[in-house]
Parts: sequence; C-alpha cells; structure tokens
Amino acid sequence: MSHPARPLRVVPAARAPGPAPADGAAVLDEIGAFVSRFNAFLDEHCVPTLVLWYAHTHAAEHFYVTPRLILSSAEPGSGKTRVLEVAQYLVHDPEMTISASTAALFRMVNAAPITILFDEVDAIFNPKNGGNYEDLRAMLNAGYKRSATIARCVGDAKAMNVQRFKVYAPVALAGIAGHMPDTITTRAITIHMRRRAPNERVEPFKTRRIETEAEPLRDKLAAWVASVADSLDDAEPDMPEGVTDRSAEIWEPLIALADAAGGHWPDTARAACAHFVASNDPHKGSLGIRLLADLREVFTQRQADRLPTAAILEALYANEEAPWGDLYGKPLDARRLAKELERYGVKPTPYKDGKTMRGYVVHGETGLADAWKRYLPTDPGSTA
Repeated sequence: MSHPARPLRVVPAARAPGPAPADGAAVLDEIGAFVSRFNAFLDEHCVPTLVLWYAHTHAAEHFYVTPRLILSSAEPGSGKTRVLEVAQYLVHDPEMTISASTAALFRMVNAAPITILFDEVDAIFNPKNGGNYEDLRAMLNAGYKRSATIARCVGDAKAMNVQRFKVYAPVALAGIAGHMPDTITTRAITIHMRRRAPNERVEPFKTRRIETEAEPLRDKLAAWVASVADSLDDAEPDMPEGVTDRSAEIWEPLIALADAAGGHWPDTARAACAHFVASNDPHKGSLGIRLLADLREVFTQRQADRLPTAAILEALYANEEAPWGDLYGKPLDARRLAKELERYGVKPTPYKDGKTMRGYVVHGETGLADAWKRYLPTDPGSTA
C-alpha cells in the first residue's frame, strides 16, 4: 500500500548574527576622551555635558526641546572656537558660521535638520554695534522647541505669500560674556571658558588628522543614538533635586541619553546638571533679577522687613561688584529703582517708623517677598 509522500521540512539556514548592540557608555567615553585632547576646561562637568549635547543632535527630532549650548568667556583666546571646531566633526550635519544672515539660516533649517555652530556671536548681540538682531534672537528663542515656526512674507509685491519656516534646530553659540540676550541664556546650558594656564597642555589642532580620527567616532555615536532613538520619544528621566521647570526641560534630552547609555553616565549627567543649574545664579541673570537678589541680601544683612529708599540706594552703591553706582553712566536713582521693581509687582510703600517714611517692605501685597519667592532660588537666610 502506497502512502502519500510527506512534504519535505525545510530547515531555514542559520542567519548570520547581526552586529552586537553598541555599548553606549563606551561610545560616550570615547567621545569624551577625544574632546578632552583639544581643550582645557574649567571643571570635570564640561566634557560630559558637551558629549551628551553632541549626542542629542543625532536624535533632536525625538525630543520636544533642543537646549542651546553657550560657550562664554571673559576674553578672546579662551578655547571657544576650538570647541566648535571639534564639535563640527561629531554633531549631526554641522553648519559652522560666523555671520550667516538670519534669512539664510531660516532657509537652511527649514530645508533639512542641521546643527548650527555660531562663532563670535557677541559681535552680533553687542548693543554697541548698533545692529538689528531681533530676527536672529527670535529664531534662536523659538527654535529650541520642535513645534516652532516663524511666519515670513516671501515673494515680490505682486505675488506675496506667507511662508511658515521651521526653525527647530540644535544651536551652539560662542562669544564674549555679557552680550547674550537673557531670553537665549534661559534656554541654554552655559559653559564658561578661560585661557589656558602655562601648565595646561592640549594637542595641536590639525584639521586633516582630526577629521580622519573623528569620522569613525561620529559614525559610532550616530549609530548608537539611532539604536536607542525610539526609547527617547517618551523618556521622562528623573531630575536632580531642585532642577525644575525650564532647567528640567533643557536638561531632559541629555539625561535621557545618559540613562540610555548606562554605566556611570546617569550619575555623571545628573552631577553635571546639578552643577550647571546651581552655577546659573541670579547674579548672572537679567538686571531685574540681579536687583532682586541684591535687595534680598541688603534686607537679610540688616535683618529688616522695611527700609527707606535712601538707605536701600546707599547699600546698593556700597556693593563694589554690583552695577548700581554706575548704571549706564549714572547711579541708580529712586525713579529707576521703582521702574525696575514695578515689573515684579513691587512698589514703594509709605510706612511709619517714628515718622512717615517712603521705601520698600518685605511683606504685603506690593512687598518684595512674593517677587523673591517667584524669581530667586530658595535661600534659607532670606527674610522672605
């Protein structure tokens, strides 16, 4: 009796194993070692921050925010340009520029994802140069969020159309300290640079050699970031204590990547985050924030809850590190003091101290306590 032939069982050929997943921590370590060869940095938190910022440019589309990176120094020759020169071989699609027009940047960012590396930006934002930089400032402010567009009219008078330019792009800005608009610095991680001491040695920057050595590192970094990119979309990493609001928003992409890398990087990234957020104290903020901070110090030192305007001004002038004795060519006066504080809901108040005085109080509807609480970091020694 014949039987139907059994169908042959086809055993699939063994598939060659794919490449092993990249060790994220090792990749970031390699990038860090490379970056460290060409600059002397102020502290141990700078290199990890740069490495994570470079990494995030390869996955910017997976984040809602791309933090601005500011390289600042008191004097030229402090290594800012060198950081950008190294960065151009490690970030995603770099556009190294000094004086590109805002219109050109609009179109480049709108056309394809790029990373803008902007050197000598202080020459643009320095008010003494008298330039109109509002369009550039608006682009840098808006473009740190992925949803941002800026509308512009394009075409000639006969065929004018409104075009919405996508402006979301990672941006690094290098310049002399003091000329960066506050609206940009609050969206940025600022790394302060200084000139190398005679005993600090770095390798000479040889373009061809650096490019050859950096290419495989960049490719390795991009490949690793791509391998973890999908996990970044919904990442909500825990932040160091005290890092909230915009500071947390700025650091989230970098800490998410550090968590994905593993090893020492989660702890290293959070230590850097805590360091840079803490170092961004109110004395480095806007003029108004500086004034609030100095006023809190005056009231705390005098253990007072009310002071006359004349006594406040005298105390402010006595602070030699503050600008109040020579504010744009003349000392801060009562009228300018009132104008600066009015923006924060603080107003001069008449009160009795033996006789009727006019000055400022800590508590009350128009007192300083509410402004201190809202705009300054918590200070246990504060009278607020």
